[in-house]
Amino acid sequence: MVLPEKVTIIEVGPRDGLQNEDNFVDTETKKEFIGKLELAGILEMEITSFVSPKWVPQMRDAVSIVTSRPKGIRSIALVPNRKGMEKLLETDCKNIAVFVGVSDSFNRKNINKSTRNSMEELIPMIAGLKAKGFFVRACISTAFYCPYEGKVSIVDTVKLCSEFAAVGVDELSVADTIGMATPVESFILFSELKKELPFVMIAAHFHDTRKMALANIYASLQAGIDRFDSSAGGIGGCPFAPGSSGNVATEDVVYMLERMGIETGIDLDKLVDAIDVIAPHLSREIDSGYYRLSKVKL
Repeated sequence: MVLPEKVTIIEVGPRDGLQNEDNFVDTETKKEFIGKLELAGILEMEITSFVSPKWVPQMRDAVSIVTSRPKGIRSIALVPNRKGMEKLLETDCKNIAVFVGVSDSFNRKNINKSTRNSMEELIPMIAGLKAKGFFVRACISTAFYCPYEGKVSIVDTVKLCSEFAAVGVDELSVADTIGMATPVESFILFSELKKELPFVMIAAHFHDTRKMALANIYASLQAGIDRFDSSAGGIGGCPFAPGSSGNVATEDVVYMLERMGIETGIDLDKLVDAIDVIAPHLSREIDSGYYRLSKVKL
């Protein structure tokens, strides 16, 4: 068994975790949540999204969040299109995430464009950002399954990732958006991506809809992946993917990895403190195993 000695966790709770939350979480609470995550040892984090507040009202305070972001970590803001990018460029944030779905149906439901039309807009946009020294992360949705089209071809996923790599993205975040991937499928896809794109950072992004996220992470480790997206408290989901539950919980991932002797650099007690900040403001209870057990009095 070949496993990495160290893994990087990219925390997505403040962005992907909160975007589908019914209750609007006030800006100061979000800032405190982000600050506590940094204190826990998170070094890379998606903090907000420059998306239309009409479609994702939770993100209407994006400018304020970015302006007060932690400066000692890689704080990433997601943009869905050129309009979102223009808003981000009015700030001094130099870390950006873009996204596209492998399947046309998901992409149309999400941003009202085909996958090909999205790429035609994104490719010159990314080239311009790289020329200005930006860190660019490409989030690949429905890499395994689509809620509207079913199983997605591995050929299509690898081809889309290769297009992003060709234009110079720094990282690919490859997502099991509706939590249907199996460990075998994860191992096969990530092995292929590592073989085809050996010089691009690749992160695996799993949702825990069917409680297979940790198993998928274990399979991905064996495929050579050492970067994983996760969300403190397992919060999140996708407003455009029916049935998609929260992201895999950061605390459960860290606990598993550390028990396996894989370093994450994250303090679990301080991570629980961060979740304590956001938990009272959510519309549902935190149900991750580690967080639940941390509250049991022995």
